[in-house]
Amino acid sequence: MTVLVGYVPTPEGDAAFGAALAEARRRSEPLVVLNSPRGGAPVSTDVAPENAVRRMRERAVEYGVALDLRQHTHSGDAADEVLRVAEEVDASVIVIGLRKRSAVGKLLMGSSAQRILLDADRPVLAVKP
Repeated sequence: MTVLVGYVPTPEGDAAFGAALAEARRRSEPLVVLNSPRGGAPVSTDVAPENAVRRMRERAVEYGVALDLRQHTHSGDAADEVLRVAEEVDASVIVIGLRKRSAVGKLLMGSSAQRILLDADRPVLAVKP
């Protein structure tokens, strides 16, 4: 089993990574970080910059947690990709970051976090920054 975290370089993503790292150490499991930008975009702000990746790796070493960073592109909905990878790695828990959105924003734009929470067949830990 492993801990899976959906990561984007935002305060929400950083909070999710920190919680996932602590959870992986508590469970004595490896940590898979999914930082998967949507395919076809010429430039994506969802890709973790090198300095963020370096800090994640350093923190994992400090915690004694094996880290597997996955940065492959995906098509379609990000929630589908998180759920697919959770199945692939047999994640014991999925960790995601939440951001505050209005009800209208959720209605018009959807919510990947909401889809993950409702559709996951395993525990989901949702954190705020």
